[in-house]
Amino acid sequence: MQPTLFDSLYTQAQQLDKHDRLAATRELFALPKDMIYLDGNSLGPVTYIAKQRAVEVVEKQWQPDLIKSWNQHQWIDLPRLVGAKIAPLIGADPSEVIACDSISVNLYKLLHVALSIQHESSPSRYKIITQIGNFPTDGYIAQGVVAHHNQALELVYAEETDIIAALDEDVAVLMLTHVNYKTGLMLDMAEITAKAHAVGVIVIWDLAHTTGVIPIDCQAWDVDFAVGCGYKYLNGGPGAPAFVYAARRYHTQLFQPLTGWMGHANPFAFDQDYQAGEGMQSFLCGTPSVISMSVLDASLDVFEPIDMQDVRYKSVQLTQFCLLCMEASDLLVELPCISPSDGQIRGSQLAFTHSQAYAICQALIAKGIVADFRAPNVLRLGFAPLYVSYQDIVTSVRTLSAIMSEKIYLDDDYQVRHAVT
Repeated sequence: MQPTLFDSLYTQAQQLDKHDRLAATRELFALPKDMIYLDGNSLGPVTYIAKQRAVEVVEKQWQPDLIKSWNQHQWIDLPRLVGAKIAPLIGADPSEVIACDSISVNLYKLLHVALSIQHESSPSRYKIITQIGNFPTDGYIAQGVVAHHNQALELVYAEETDIIAALDEDVAVLMLTHVNYKTGLMLDMAEITAKAHAVGVIVIWDLAHTTGVIPIDCQAWDVDFAVGCGYKYLNGGPGAPAFVYAARRYHTQLFQPLTGWMGHANPFAFDQDYQAGEGMQSFLCGTPSVISMSVLDASLDVFEPIDMQDVRYKSVQLTQFCLLCMEASDLLVELPCISPSDGQIRGSQLAFTHSQAYAICQALIAKGIVADFRAPNVLRLGFAPLYVSYQDIVTSVRTLSAIMSEKIYLDDDYQVRHAVT
């Protein structure tokens, strides 16, 4: 391929970066030199403020103040405080969001809550619907809930295009991921929620690939429940706490099954019998992970001055520019894109298929372009608008073009499967 093509693309990218409203936020991230990071949809990078907070918690809180820190440094309040910072990103009131546990654990809680609510008013409803191709853990948790109910429930998988048609009066709960983890297809949360409510179905949304890149409005869209991830676009670090959203109208009905001491109305009364705390406190279970929660708390400060509409605008533009570069370099023939062509229904990622997708991903990583692989044959690129530039995209596509044209991915070193892909 002629170098002049990429020269032209670089010039275009430079102009786009020059007018990027979010360009300055890149400096808030401690990104490795000589690396382009396109995997923020799997694990976000560390911010400087998060690094500082981690040291502060260990050296200026835990070390000198020990157990006094629970009160003195508000450790005990972190789930509520972190939830309040996440709330504006999903269009919720601070009192409707709390940070705790993982998405898997929180889905288990919410499924029980939703089923309990439905049983009170519509005991004959027995179906849980989710989409074919949902992230596996969501389905696994639902399968576990069905087993817990001795198969009195049925888990039904529906095509993403057939979700509304699958809704009827037998359905108790609709559990969906807003942005497909593999393809990036974004569902219409407002429409689907409204259609589900019209037939009496409660909806639980997984916002793992939404929060931090796509502005949504849980209150305006009448969303019932949601869970989300703290370590992808929120950059809270590996294993960072997840979060739970529950609409205020349900706050007297949040009878979740993991009745641990932190969810008690008065944990330090050490009562023999459980009494659920008010509202979102009832979702708490065990002792919060203070260091992880503190790092997430600091990472969220990056979002405070940012307009999420600017984030979404850049997200769409980044993915569209990447497709333009891929098409210009003739890569889409060998690496067809399975993400939606319409940026308005696409999350902040692109997915390409190839029988050697894993090896191609490893070759990219070796060249300093970090992407990821999803079985069986998907190369996935994530575009986090807070730190990915348009020039990053041109460099990445140019590197990918060389890998494909020279078949570098066939090297034996790139065929070795690691435990985490």
